[in-house]
Amino acid sequence: MTATFTLPSGDQLPAVGLGLWKIPKPQTANLVQTAVRAGYRHFDAACDYGNEAEAGAGFRSAIQAGACRRDELWITSKLWNTYHRSEHVRPACERSLRDLGVDYLDLYLIHFPIALEYVSPEVRYPPEWFYDPAAKDPRMKPAAVPLAETWRAMEELVTAGLVKNIGVCNFGCSLLRDLLSYARIRPAVLQVELHPYLTQEKLLRYCREERIAVTGFSPLGASSYLSLNMAKADESVLEQPVVKHAAARLGKTPAQVVLRWGMQRGTAVVPKTTHPARLAENLAIFDFELSADEMRAISALDRGRRFNDPGQFCESAFNTFFPIYE
Repeated sequence: MTATFTLPSGDQLPAVGLGLWKIPKPQTANLVQTAVRAGYRHFDAACDYGNEAEAGAGFRSAIQAGACRRDELWITSKLWNTYHRSEHVRPACERSLRDLGVDYLDLYLIHFPIALEYVSPEVRYPPEWFYDPAAKDPRMKPAAVPLAETWRAMEELVTAGLVKNIGVCNFGCSLLRDLLSYARIRPAVLQVELHPYLTQEKLLRYCREERIAVTGFSPLGASSYLSLNMAKADESVLEQPVVKHAAARLGKTPAQVVLRWGMQRGTAVVPKTTHPARLAENLAIFDFELSADEMRAISALDRGRRFNDPGQFCESAFNTFFPIYE
């Protein structure tokens, strides 16, 4: 049985999920079905990933085959940057619901604390980052939308029964503190980049004190970013001696050790893979435990290395300087 974290609503967030970022569309439906058969019940999707319709086909096939029921699945999606104005939040959620083929989401997150000008789905879906990719000098087009406006619209999704829990991604302590000052429905989950090179100890402590569950994306670090030229091959945490030593002691793989480290810190993890063998490997982290010394040693690898940083990639990829963490 997969371990879970209890949210303020009483819902149970599975500790390990499958991240759907960068899963190619042609592989997504079959991968989702394979993951369900392997025991996955937590799936981390987003409008921006561009494969929600394919994931939905996978869910339908798995349910029709009797591999699971809808109420056994935990499906997360995310509100994209171009839909932050209140009038766009519900239509964006409803589009994800249609694509995923479900009547409700278990969790809906604000993807980034970045508001961009609206792009109609008839023009482009997913909208991505550029306002007009065909422009002579394509750029992001920021929109002046208060987070309070977006959050109120997110709360209405819960009231309407479209979403069971709401939360945020890529927020720091200051934004969370501000959000908590006016939220009628408190954020249930924060999803942020977390791995041994970016441990974010103060942020995790703050979330524990505020009873906000935390999910770590890119829990294995550099591997997701090599193909994007956002990480170097020598930045793999899986090659660190302390990780290898723990793996050898336990008879586990370095990836299992790093995922267990994340879960043992009290965070859910959503690793991504397209390989069936790795699907099973990433889920098999509940039958062992890292020692206190191993936990401390792995945490000591922290170097504040953030691979997914809009303050860097927005300028290099989208011609727009847009820092959010500084």
